[in-house]
Amino acid sequence: MQIELIDTFLDLCETKSFNRTAERLGVTQSTVSGRIRSLEATLGVKLFQRSRSGTSLSVQGLRFEPHARSLRHDWVTALNAAQDTGLGGITMRIGLQHDLVGIEIKRLISQLRDILPDTAILLEADYSGQMCSDLIAGRQDIAILYSPQTQPDLYFETLGEVRYVMVSTETDDLAGINKANYILANYAATFAHAHAALLPDLTHVSLSIGQNAAMVDLLTSLSGTAYVLEHSANALIASGACQRVKDAPKIDQTVFVGVNVRNRHRPAYRKLIKALHEQYPPQTTNGRGPIGSATRQRR
Repeated sequence: MQIELIDTFLDLCETKSFNRTAERLGVTQSTVSGRIRSLEATLGVKLFQRSRSGTSLSVQGLRFEPHARSLRHDWVTALNAAQDTGLGGITMRIGLQHDLVGIEIKRLISQLRDILPDTAILLEADYSGQMCSDLIAGRQDIAILYSPQTQPDLYFETLGEVRYVMVSTETDDLAGINKANYILANYAATFAHAHAALLPDLTHVSLSIGQNAAMVDLLTSLSGTAYVLEHSANALIASGACQRVKDAPKIDQTVFVGVNVRNRHRPAYRKLIKALHEQYPPQTTNGRGPIGSATRQRR
């Protein structure tokens, strides 16, 4: 099976540009054109229309696109199954938002092993956009993430929330913050929007970080003020490295679970999702959220 033809077709569906698809796939534009011609010859139809205004899918291309996504997903799933070296030949590939790696990860792994005792678990930390792409392509089976993306092949449920609080090496109130030493957290788009609405004066600063672990390192090495996960804040305060900024608003970030829509009703996936609901309960005290919440999303 020439899966590169399907990959090229689906990338071109997204970019609508032969040149951009060539750049993204690391090939020449003539290679992209050749692959599309080969796929069109195999199918016996024209998949794209090219004009001065750009490239667009033909009617036949629109009909073929959902089947192409299914073909790619099935191919990657079959490839993973053939190469599987897990217990009983089964591996569950789970993507995890970077900031969630340190939150009771031992308990999560223990739950996963209890639910799927004959399955090897592969946990990979990543960002939401890449995890959504991996779910669509079949490279991951399930993802725990902050920012679900609208895609016809994906299904999301809200799990709960995690809380971010402001800590500082310099002050315990907002009035005492030195803006030059404020590090802007950019953990997710919804977090950034909430922060901008709550603290507009601290939105335009010289340094921004998108990962909690890196933020903790910066606070302990450079000093300053920033939002970190509540469990990280408690550790920093206990060590004497930081103090809580008492009048700063707390920001609760919604956590979602995502699967390929084909897997949403499969028993193993439902068991995993149920366990994840217990892992990330809703916040119940004085937060400014949740942000980015959506109870059940079918995309």
